[in-house]
Amino acid sequence: MDAMDASDASDASDAPDRERKRAPVGRPRGFDADEALERAMRVFWEHGYEGAGLTDLTQAMGITRTSMYAAFGNKEALFRKALERYEEGPASYLARALDEPTAREVATAFLNGSVCTTTSPGRPSGCLGVQGSLAAGESARAARDLLADWRNGGVDRLRDRFRRAVDEGDLPEDTDPALLARYLMTVANGIAVQAAGGATRDDLRQVADVALRGWPPVRHGTR
Repeated sequence: MDAMDASDASDASDAPDRERKRAPVGRPRGFDADEALERAMRVFWEHGYEGAGLTDLTQAMGITRTSMYAAFGNKEALFRKALERYEEGPASYLARALDEPTAREVATAFLNGSVCTTTSPGRPSGCLGVQGSLAAGESARAARDLLADWRNGGVDRLRDRFRRAVDEGDLPEDTDPALLARYLMTVANGIAVQAAGGATRDDLRQVADVALRGWPPVRHGTR
């Protein structure tokens, strides 16, 4: 065997070692990042940020901690991604509600969406955005602040929609859009807490109906 043949043989024998070094450590074959994130979201939804341990998360996701860090970052980063998925999926009822033609229909769709999402069979009860930070200690401050900002963002979106309703004559001129939005979000958060405590869908629908009984009347001459 000449020098060139020896070199080729050496390269060939080293190839499997190089492939092993390049392979992702701990990530199972056929790893589905989307499915793993879905499972992580459910763990956070059920246990909250602080109650969801790394072992709980990695077992549900079917990956090792090394793979979790490589794919999603640390626990806080994973939680942020899980919250984004929650907003785009289970909590997307807010975005749909905002497209309703009248302010009252917006409010009705929003509260009904809250009831359905927090009491949906096959899913954790309650709301990730509420339960996620309950009883969280100092170590979970970042998650608690993130969720507070997320909920406040929902209030802002409702407020802007109700401001438009005032401008369009769908709500009385003296309506406070910010207060109305805060009121609805407070009711929705209460629905989530009650759902997590075992309240039924029918009971919570009645709560939503009562909450809307005092809705501001439509201005004279409008819808």
